Amino acid sequence: MPAPTSSLKRLVVGRPFRSDTLGETLLPKWLALPVFASDPLSSVAYATQEILLILSIGGLAYLTLAPWIGLAVAVLLTVVVVSYRQVVRAYPSGGGSYEVASKNLGSSAGLVVAGALMVDYIMTVAVSVASGVDNIISAVPQLNGHRIGLDIGFIVLLTAMNLRGIRESGRTFAIPTYLFIGGVMLMIVLGFGQLAAGHAPVAESAGYDVRPEQAGLTGLALVFLLLRSFSSGCTALTGVEAISNGVPAFRKPKSANAARTMTAMGAIAVVMFGGITALAMVSGVKIAENTCDLTGFRGNCASAPQRTVISQIAAAVFGGDHAVLFYFLQATTALILILAANTAFNGFPLLASILAQDRFLPRQLHTRGDRLAFSNGIIALALVAGILIFAFDGSTTRLIQLYILGVFTSFTLCQAGMVRHWNRELATAAEARQRRLIRRSRLINALGAVLTAIVLVVVLITKFTHGAYLVVIAIPVLWVMMRAIHRHYRHVREELQADDESELLPSRVHAVVLVSTLHKPGQRAIAFARATRPDTLAAITVNVDDADTRALQRQWEQRDMKIPLKVLESPYREITRPVVAHVKNLRRAGPRDVVCVYIPEYVVGRWWENLLHNQSSLRLKGRLLFEPGVMVTSVPWQLHSTGRRDLQRVRPLPGDTRRGITRGRRAPDPADAGCGGEFRR
Repeated sequence: MPAPTSSLKRLVVGRPFRSDTLGETLLPKWLALPVFASDPLSSVAYATQEILLILSIGGLAYLTLAPWIGLAVAVLLTVVVVSYRQVVRAYPSGGGSYEVASKNLGSSAGLVVAGALMVDYIMTVAVSVASGVDNIISAVPQLNGHRIGLDIGFIVLLTAMNLRGIRESGRTFAIPTYLFIGGVMLMIVLGFGQLAAGHAPVAESAGYDVRPEQAGLTGLALVFLLLRSFSSGCTALTGVEAISNGVPAFRKPKSANAARTMTAMGAIAVVMFGGITALAMVSGVKIAENTCDLTGFRGNCASAPQRTVISQIAAAVFGGDHAVLFYFLQATTALILILAANTAFNGFPLLASILAQDRFLPRQLHTRGDRLAFSNGIIALALVAGILIFAFDGSTTRLIQLYILGVFTSFTLCQAGMVRHWNRELATAAEARQRRLIRRSRLINALGAVLTAIVLVVVLITKFTHGAYLVVIAIPVLWVMMRAIHRHYRHVREELQADDESELLPSRVHAVVLVSTLHKPGQRAIAFARATRPDTLAAITVNVDDADTRALQRQWEQRDMKIPLKVLESPYREITRPVVAHVKNLRRAGPRDVVCVYIPEYVVGRWWENLLHNQSSLRLKGRLLFEPGVMVTSVPWQLHSTGRRDLQRVRPLPGDTRRGITRGRRAPDPADAGCGGEFRR
């Protein structure tokens, strides 16, 4: 009978996949788009809102500048997408920005990119889920008091889905992604159709006025406001690099399919972002960071939430906030924003796996789970994102200040690395046509590097005091941590190098069997120790209770045990210290000798039984493992409760019979045999 935890795991995660079925999990382009591009596609739902939020600080007049800022963001998005198409083709192994920077700018630059990307992925989960819950609250304001609970619940749900495997989670998330794209496109078409017919949509906040926090901005103050608004709008670019990290998950030809998917993602994102920004201006949407700055706001500005920009446009275009299409778009927007975190749930584990393979992160992050997903990376991402949600009260506005600094750090270093890559390619290219193509590629990446570097500086300056300083601290901390992990693995590898001295046999082997009473587990340990034929063999017991010790000595003499019993005195009733001292004395007598300590242990079948047994042996083993020249051998004794955990009771996996695989088949029973000893069918 399987354990309750095992049954729960199978229910949540599903049955395990064999390693040789990894190829069956590869993604076609239509499925890879929602898996890897849901973040940049969903960013259009709040990128326009972030532009308007910052411009509203200066007052109503500055909102007219939103289209120009939106145009600048769209141009930058196009350049970055074109640049990353070249990354996908040049580096198809899945390292993305990290691999490009490491190979062309050095290991240190690569780790800066890795740290920036990890911060970006964590923030993607936190911001996407928080923004999705904002849209749910826009449709159902009564849920405002349960914001953090909803955020954490959705993170748990996403974690469970991704633990089931990339292909299965992709199928689940594909429908909401395509429904969101269809809903936004329909809203844009209907909105511009109404505008062309002379009935422009009017947002519920069109009649509001905005009380400026800083009135009459001119000169450098105005430039700073515009740059800050532009940097907030650049959230539309988050997640663009995820496809370059996920190339190995595509079907063959991997690079070509990944490049086409990136092109489709860029085109769809630019059209949706441009359409939403234009409709926001046409419908007269007003929004402010502080609700009480909206003059004319209906309701209690101290507690009632504002509707998001996209929900206001949807209500204006679809005929009110009770229309079916309004609820449809709100539902799909909330879903796509929450599922946008799936981009990070696919990108972060892949990046962590590559870093672990390069010995910059713990090796456990390189291991695939039951469903061939990088389970440890998925769980780690969920935990950190959940902590951020809790720490920032699930506020999208507060979280988003930490968001795009890491994105543009990786963008800039990646594009600079690609310029150096093309310089090397140009030095070896012989044909004139090939050299022209390389020069064109270098120009594209150089333009991308310059533009993203400018944006990086703008983001750093405009968002530093609003929370971006935390990212400035986090990336160097991650860099130092990864360096320290790499240094540890290198030292361990050097220390464990094979040499001639390690092949020398020990002079003698001293066997020590720990006994507390003379019972079956102790007898088995003694028998096993004798079977190994050590040079010396003795049983030891610690005198914690005089009466028990004398009883053991009498039993020892009555049964005429073949090995001596040594009693270790313990005036303070301690077990570990006398045993360790005895073992050390044996080692001092012969430095080239080996001491092997045999410890009988109970094996139990129920989790709570572990609390009742083996506690002393665990402490003792933990101490002896630090002693050089000492081997610790556990001699198990299975109690009856382990019968329910019989390892032979393993059900065959699907397809095992077809492959000719048998798992844990029980021994033949004579009652099952017919004539000639064959098994009955």
